Amino acid sequence: MKTTLNLIRAQSPCANSWKKLLKHLGKTEADDEPLALLTGLESNDLEDALWTLRCVPNCDRDARLFAVWCARQVQHLMTDQRSLDALDVAERFANGEATDKELAASWTASWDAESSAASASASAAAEESALASVAVAAHAAASAAAWASARAAAWDSARAAQQSMFIQMCNGTAPWQVVGK
Repeated sequence: MKTTLNLIRAQSPCANSWKKLLKHLGKTEADDEPLALLTGLESNDLEDALWTLRCVPNCDRDARLFAVWCARQVQHLMTDQRSLDALDVAERFANGEATDKELAASWTASWDAESSAASASASAAAEESALASVAVAAHAAASAAAWASARAAAWDSARAAQQSMFIQMCNGTAPWQVVGK
């Protein structure tokens, strides 16, 4: 997958990321020389490289399927069927098997699911807070470091998996790219 500095510049990248990329390339201004997205990953980070997908012509399908792949990695945490259905519709849409109308409807339904979940979480948190005792608070404080460590490890693992799949996508070897070959 390739883009150009002019295509990136046209999307108004953040100043720090733009300067970092130019410095990595030994350039001072944008040009139309082909630029591999993996070069951006090397110079900046995964977030910047993912942002740069918008600067790659004709990559909507790959970008959408990458997003669906990322969501599928945590779909076991999704408890509302509307969220799971939205993943299916997004995947079908990327493959030309769903309409704009179906995509819009699933988007609305998944936002409704998120709103319902957020509301329920807030209510449960308020109820839990009202019932909390000093002993519970002390226990929570004692285990905070362990929780933070576990969360950081899970986040690092997820990031590594995303970066690996991003590299596969850029190389044309992601699962959704090799199926049709």
